[in-house]
Amino acid sequence: MKLPPSFYQSSDVVAISRNLLGKYLFTNIAGELTGGMIVETEAYNGAVDKASHAYGNKNTPRTQTMFMEGGIAYVYLCYGIHHLFNVVTSVAGEPHAVLIRAIVPTNGLDVMLLRKKMTKLKPNLTAGPGSVAKALGIDRSLNAFSLQSTEVWIEDRGIEIHPDDISAVPRIGVAYAAEDALLPYRFYVKGNQYVSKPNK
Repeated sequence: MKLPPSFYQSSDVVAISRNLLGKYLFTNIAGELTGGMIVETEAYNGAVDKASHAYGNKNTPRTQTMFMEGGIAYVYLCYGIHHLFNVVTSVAGEPHAVLIRAIVPTNGLDVMLLRKKMTKLKPNLTAGPGSVAKALGIDRSLNAFSLQSTEVWIEDRGIEIHPDDISAVPRIGVAYAAEDALLPYRFYVKGNQYVSKPNK
């Protein structure tokens, strides 16, 4: 069952980020279904978060999607190479987002391997946010798509991750965010082989 719009519209992006662990992210691109269970996320707390694209309520052509009502995709290009998939949360005007960093691939493995130019299943198929987007066929053409759409969505399949099995640690690659770089806004399932490194 797809997560309802109400799931995304809470103002607590940190709680949403944690609660997305165990949910299933899917895409249907040109009739090819791919997806898997989310095992790593990062929360970005909008205007007050120095690591966020929207820090200081910075509303630009790139970030304007973050200011829309929660429950849509925010896809951007990182370093001019990797597309990264984020879930926009909260109410319109409050630019919160959750970066999906890793999934356990469960559907459409052959398609994902082809997209990643891999011949056999290894954890790096979907470990790391750039790998997730590549494997699922996500690019900026899906930016601002509703997560109720038939192209990209997230399902609740009844998987509950016990709090003791979740690590809450600082985010990766946000040293520029000064003290906010130390916030424990990265969540992952302990011991899962698809979680990106560092994962100890």
